[in-house]
Amino acid sequence: MDAEALRQRLRGGENLTTEFKVASIHPDDLAASLVAFANTSGGEIIFGVNDKGEIVGIENIDALGKFIDNVSRDKCVPAVTILPEKIEIEGKTLLVVNIPQGDERPYSTNRGVHYIRTFSGRRQASREELLRIFQAAQSLFYEENPVSRADLTALDYSYFEYFLMRAYGRKLEDFDVSKEQLLANLRLAKDGHPTVAGVLLFGRDPQALLPYAQINAAQFSGTDVVDAPADRKDITGKLADQLEGAMRFLNVHLRVRHEIKGFEPERFPELPEEALRETLVNALMHRDYTIRGPVRLFVFQDRVEVHSPGKPPNTVDVATMRLGTHVPRNPILLSHFAKLGYVTSLGTGVPRVIRLVSQAVGKEPDIAVRDFEVMVSIPRKQFSA
Repeated sequence: MDAEALRQRLRGGENLTTEFKVASIHPDDLAASLVAFANTSGGEIIFGVNDKGEIVGIENIDALGKFIDNVSRDKCVPAVTILPEKIEIEGKTLLVVNIPQGDERPYSTNRGVHYIRTFSGRRQASREELLRIFQAAQSLFYEENPVSRADLTALDYSYFEYFLMRAYGRKLEDFDVSKEQLLANLRLAKDGHPTVAGVLLFGRDPQALLPYAQINAAQFSGTDVVDAPADRKDITGKLADQLEGAMRFLNVHLRVRHEIKGFEPERFPELPEEALRETLVNALMHRDYTIRGPVRLFVFQDRVEVHSPGKPPNTVDVATMRLGTHVPRNPILLSHFAKLGYVTSLGTGVPRVIRLVSQAVGKEPDIAVRDFEVMVSIPRKQFSA
């Protein structure tokens, strides 16, 4: 960072990725700041600047550098990586400490406290935020968590038998292990309780245990959500039931042109059903189930929107999604859903949706990553039914 870039950062004030510090700081306070940056998206601590953004400088930069290094190593668990940089500005010396997002998240202070950055500074991470950090670092897959208030009677064993026949061509009694052990081997149960994945895929009543795991569908007469929906439906059940229920909702509210060829009418839906199904599958498979909100499906006069809770995992962004980058947040769900025949080709879904929609409508779908969701907007084809 050069002097002019630093001046711009100072004019911008403290924010999600920037914090000002004078040289004198308590080690516990510094450890909390380092942990917060490493747990969130990284950033810089600029030493030699007061809270007002005024440059005060540093008298003994070597001593400060050693102090920061000791705190990052001894008071952060695990040790936080830092990249210090000395900068001269207005005749004074400043130390910019770069903290990248940590590869070993979540980090805590040696007192066992986990912090995250906010626009107003930092705060302790909530349980849900810690779970998301574990997920993002792939040190925990939330879908493997046991649902402790349920036992294995919460699962639909007739549907589980159907899955075994479809996936492996074998009945339950053909396996050389007990039913409980087979469920555990498939990561559908743990310690006598169904896992989140087990409930979502095979639960008798998944929403009784995970009420937010559903699709809220709505159809609007116009092009905005400001008007009350003309029709709405909460689509519940197992993930397969939700997918089929959402497709039925779309079939009701999207136009279909019919042409008589021979003696039979031929259907020409305005949007390719394969693209709609793939978009819904992605929303159900890759959503963040630690976020207590539903997948949302909106049908507008000019587009169909699918909103999936949670940002993409790891380094996946819109550009990489369009290229087919495949980093599953819920690999167990995805694997078993594929065995049921609902996932056609792992890792190629988004490019295929883009191609199908472009061929049918002449426009590409819009994909946007927002604060707590991924939104896919598919333009509708305008013709008379």
